[in-house]
Formats: sequence, structure tokens, C-alpha cells
Amino acid sequence: MPTSSRDGGGDRIILNGGGGEGDGDGGGAAARQVWVPGPVIVGAGPSGLATAACLKARGVPSLVLDKDACVAASWRERTYERLRLHLPRGFCELPLAPPFPPGTPPYPTRDQFVAYLDAYARAFAVEPRLGARVRAAAYDAAIGFWRVTVVEDSSSSSSGAMAAASSTETEFLSRWLVVATGENAEPAWPEGMEGMDAYRGAVMHTSSYKKGDEFAGKKVLVVGCGNSGMEVSLDLCNNGAATSMVIRDKIHVLPREILGISTFGLSVFLLKWFPIKWVDAMLLFFSRLILGNIEKYGLRRPKIGPLQIKCSTGKTPVLDIGALRKIKNGEIKVVPAIDCFTENGVAFVDGCREDFDAVIFATGYKSNVPSWLKEEEFFSESDGFPRKAFPHSWMGSNGLYATGFTKRGLLGTSYDAAMIAADIARRWTNALAAAADHHHHHR
Repeated sequence: MPTSSRDGGGDRIILNGGGGEGDGDGGGAAARQVWVPGPVIVGAGPSGLATAACLKARGVPSLVLDKDACVAASWRERTYERLRLHLPRGFCELPLAPPFPPGTPPYPTRDQFVAYLDAYARAFAVEPRLGARVRAAAYDAAIGFWRVTVVEDSSSSSSGAMAAASSTETEFLSRWLVVATGENAEPAWPEGMEGMDAYRGAVMHTSSYKKGDEFAGKKVLVVGCGNSGMEVSLDLCNNGAATSMVIRDKIHVLPREILGISTFGLSVFLLKWFPIKWVDAMLLFFSRLILGNIEKYGLRRPKIGPLQIKCSTGKTPVLDIGALRKIKNGEIKVVPAIDCFTENGVAFVDGCREDFDAVIFATGYKSNVPSWLKEEEFFSESDGFPRKAFPHSWMGSNGLYATGFTKRGLLGTSYDAAMIAADIARRWTNALAAAADHHHHHR
């Protein structure tokens, strides 16, 4: 007999109990099946929340799943304490949301943004199913549904030593699947770093970095010179660490503001009126005026402009919040690429060797979609991104959608969420109309 599953909405039905009683080996019972009337959304970060909110506004329920124990875990747990958003708060608002509370600074702190996301989830009554890791998701053409297999650790909900080891597996069946795990699902580490096992110091990724005062008085090497590499280096330097930063690639460094206007906001405005090459030329002209010639400090600019690179590769220019001044006055030392690790430090490609107490990799993040989504037509197996570029990256076939893979931050997320919600709502309405029609004819 169908029974309602644990949820908060009360609208999901178990089709079969699966496996019966007591046949588990620490949670090895056959997966129970749960039919979800609306879409399943994987990921409870800004992308998942925005999509669920846009759907709710159109009267469509959804089930949001997330492997972590809280909403927006990557913001809450995998960012450092002093982080501020790079873009002014107006560019960081989610669709249909009230603006940030009065008194929020132009560039909100990490904690303010997390509080904003929490309030957003509350405002739209989005209650994700947390601690639910999607092991696999595949489309079943025979029934026209996505089968989403979820593993949940039941130790949190029950007590006792036996429960600690058990986990339950549930298979959710839905007509629509929204992938909202995002571009930054997992830390990306450089491959083939020779001698790393022999190195005795601390090695970490910026996703584990919390604050610079833990490194006061220590020699620290930061590998990577994107926004997080620059900001972690600045934070370390401000907290009394002797900081060196590996800069391998050419990079664009822009001031965060030009003539008191956010550089990002100015770019968005100018692109409405001028071709991208002209806007790039303007940005670089002002950057040279404000920041001076950065090439003499070991920062080589690419030949292609910052916005053109952003459009073609998704690589964001660095918006300087103070690291450049520290590089110019020698407080942050620029070093070449690592050749190999030594017991106490590293050897660089130019032959120099130096000892370091810690090495922090600011080497970015990657998508984890290929590890669980069994589908190769819409998502690329190599990088876990949709194969189509923005603005066509939000919709695949068979009711598959993607939000937050636009390489355009929260503005891209908002666009995706609105498009997905409109498309699913149309199909939802048609399905309801067809069901009502079918019911009418059979009376």
C-alpha cells in the first residue's frame, strides 16, 4: 500500500517498500522507490534554491536534494572567514527575492550572503532534503522518468551504535531532473606534482583555508593567482605570514572600482552600447591609469582582453582588493611555477629552491556531474559542463535541465532558474490538463 514519505511537503509516494524487513547488512536493503510529482533538483546552493523558488512562484512543487547537512554548504563551509563578494550586492540578488537588508555594505561579507540565502529559502519555504547524496541519476526511456538514486546516512536521525553504520538508499522517480550542483562542486588539485608525498609541511586547498592568523610568522606558498589566490595571499600577508605566490599564467588584474563605480557594473552597462573589444580597451586603459604597469612585477597580461577571455573560457579577471599593493612593495613575493616538492619546501622551474611551512593550492574548483549523472549527450564527460554555451546551456533532452553552469555567476543562475521554471511550469500545466481531460473522458 502506498504511504507518504518523510519530506515536509507530504506529496511524495512510495511505490514499493522494497526488500521487506530485516534483510539489510548495515543498510543494504533494496532501494525503496518514491514518486516525485514535480522536478528533482540536485544541489541546495544559490542555483538550486533559485530554481525551486521560481518553480514555487509558478505553482510547481519540487524536491531539492543536497549531500551536505545545510543549505549553501560551499559558501558556509568551504570559504574563508574574511571573504567578501567580488560584485556589488545588486548583482548578487536571486530572482524574485527582496533586496539585501538595509545597512548591508556594497560588497557583502560571506556571512551576510549566507544569511541572505537562508532568508531566501525561508521566504519561499524551500526545505531541501539534506544529507542526501545522489549516487546515480539516469533516464529510463521505458517509463519516461528519471531514476535518481540517493544515499542517506541514517545515523543523524536515530541513536545507537548500530544506526551509526547504516545508510538508506531511496530511488526517486521524476519526469524532470535539474542539475544545480554548479561549477564549483569539488576542489580541483593540480595533477602530477612530483615529491608532494615527501614534503613535511602542511598542504591544503583554499576550500579548507579559514583565516590567516593561523599562519602568523610562517612562510607560506600560495599556488594560483586567480581571485582566491590573490585574496588568500592578501589575508595571509595582513596576518603576519611571509607570503609567496606562484604566478604561472598570464592574468588580467583590474581595479574593483573605476571612478567610484564597480568595474563589473560598468562593464555590464558599457556592453549594452559598445562592442566587447572597445569595452576591453576602456577597462585596460583605466586599469593602467589606476594600477600602473603591472608587468614589471611579474604579472603578464594576455593579448586578448579580460571580457573576451571571460566570454570564451569563463576565466574571470582578478578584481584587486589590495593584493597588488602588497606585490608592488614586496610584501607578497611573486615566484615562478613549481618544478617539484622537496622535503621542506619546493624547487621552482628557474632552479631556485625555498623552504615553506605550508603550501596552499588556489587552483579552483570543478564540476562533479560526470561522477553521478549517467548521460553524455547534454553534459560533457570531460569537464562536467553542458556542451552548449550560454544562453543555451540550461536545457537538455528528456526533461534534463542545468542551472548555474553559465560561467556568469549569480546573474547566469537567475537567468537559468527563470527559463527552467517557465519551461517546466508549461509542461506541468499541460500534463495536468491532459490528466483532467483523461479523467473526464473515463467518467
